Amino acid sequence: MSEDIALKRLYWHSRRGMWELDLLLLPFLEHRYPDLDDADKAAYRALIEEEDQDLFIWLMRREWPENDALRRIVKMIVEYAETTSNDQYRTL
Repeated sequence: MSEDIALKRLYWHSRRGMWELDLLLLPFLEHRYPDLDDADKAAYRALIEEEDQDLFIWLMRREWPENDALRRIVKMIVEYAETTSNDQYRTL
């Protein structure tokens, strides 16, 4: 499978049933994911396999994942959202 097709599939798997999750996951995927190392890319792919309610709790910083790799990628996503000009994130 080509990298382009894999990224498109990942994009659709990153779209969630919650607007708040889309605001965090999609910009990170588009702007940061391509530059991640293989371990962090694998962590992102594992992260989006988790349930929406778990993602929401983690990405809203109410709790952190127990798994070190997931915790690392969640912190990267939150940090990216907090340091970019994503005005929609500020409404969360």
